[in-house]
Amino acid sequence: MMTERWAQACALSSAATAGLLTVTRPHRWHTLLSCSRSYPEYTCMRPLRIFWRRRAPTLVYPVFSYAAARPIRTTMAFTTQVLTCDPATVVFDSGRPTIASVETLQALKRASEQLHTHQTVAFPTETVYGLGALALEPDAVSRIFSTKGRPPDNPLIVHVSSQEMLPRVLPKGYAMSKTYEVLMKRFWPGPLTLLFPTDPSIVPPIITANQPTVAVRMPSHPIARALIALADAPVAAPSANSSGKPSPTRAEHVYNDLRGKVGIILDGGPCGVGLESTVVDGLHEDGNLRVLRPGGVTVEDLERVIHEELSYVNPAPKVLVHRRDYHDEAIEHTPTTPGMKYRHYSPSVPVTLLLTQSNPPSGAQRIPLKTFVQTLHVDAAGLGRPLRLGLLSPADSPIIGNLSSIDVPDVEWTSHALGPLSEPAVSAQRLFDGLLSLDGAKVDHILIEEIREEREGLAVMNRVKKAAGDSIWIEV
Repeated sequence: MMTERWAQACALSSAATAGLLTVTRPHRWHTLLSCSRSYPEYTCMRPLRIFWRRRAPTLVYPVFSYAAARPIRTTMAFTTQVLTCDPATVVFDSGRPTIASVETLQALKRASEQLHTHQTVAFPTETVYGLGALALEPDAVSRIFSTKGRPPDNPLIVHVSSQEMLPRVLPKGYAMSKTYEVLMKRFWPGPLTLLFPTDPSIVPPIITANQPTVAVRMPSHPIARALIALADAPVAAPSANSSGKPSPTRAEHVYNDLRGKVGIILDGGPCGVGLESTVVDGLHEDGNLRVLRPGGVTVEDLERVIHEELSYVNPAPKVLVHRRDYHDEAIEHTPTTPGMKYRHYSPSVPVTLLLTQSNPPSGAQRIPLKTFVQTLHVDAAGLGRPLRLGLLSPADSPIIGNLSSIDVPDVEWTSHALGPLSEPAVSAQRLFDGLLSLDGAKVDHILIEEIREEREGLAVMNRVKKAAGDSIWIEV
């Protein structure tokens, strides 16, 4: 039986459903086995990482339930502080920041100090807010998983502040391809993540989920870059939200979700892109670029740069989108980048995708929106109050104008406009904010209208399809 004394020697940061068990300085190796026998609810598996401190081992284990964790101290409770930062006061010169605002500088210094105590910090990027920890410190990274409740087989992206920092996370002697040099010249800093070969003696396998590649990007948000530069260390950072929820694009989104689980949130204002970065794998022998996750850099952007910069290459690299241009069963089961395997971006209420742009398959027919709403109303008859429906739709969609004609008794509508149909970048910027706003408004069901999968619309629909539990073809 695991004793209280042994339990006190364990460092455990836990979440409600999933995370990592970090066991520091166990008295005997076999004690881990007794832990598994005495507490089978932990479902301990082989360690993701073993490292040594003061001649004693620290082991990081994936954990999928904490129901029986009473003898062990659970997640550390924080007094969450939101520190305001002004991105306009940060200027970069040769990879180093100059910060004019004393308030911003002090906030960044405090956040950097927090990182070096192996705690997490939430900070803004141009894509979404990130939950950061020192990327080359396994025990620090483990706190990302425990804070978010993130499955341990979901890799993380490593962020660097400059190209001079990039070699710290790459194998020694790695030779950059011409294609990657072009992509970094044109899109870094910015919302583009590239896959590189990894050396597990440099990048802890907890970052890569034991995959042979590591995902790296250089954010363009001044606060993100300045924090990484002041910390003088690569920072691993997924989105700063509980695993599976919509990604936060404002500091208040982070605070509402992770209050008490993270000590510092840097408030740098709303995120400009609003969706996560584009993830590209350019490591295959054919030289083509495989888009594993569409994001802030569009397929059209990538194709344009290849045409402009690599036209002399024969054959020129192609841009292939996963699940659109090719399929890879192996990568879906053991992903090399975030956002590929699990359901993501889901609020606490059901989400239905209204298909208005794509053509239904043979045998399927479109139905009036009113008919679908009536079905929802019947299903919710036991509520004892009006059914509250939330709608995310392009600002110039006919659906918004026709809401008044959908005369279904005891149905209340709350609308959140996306961008115009001709501006998918605006829809991308507003998507997660809309999901979180409607969730906060306590609607019972969220309806999201489809937009065309062009430019940023490809990334928007990638996220919407992961958030939605079902979809239906609707007459407009």
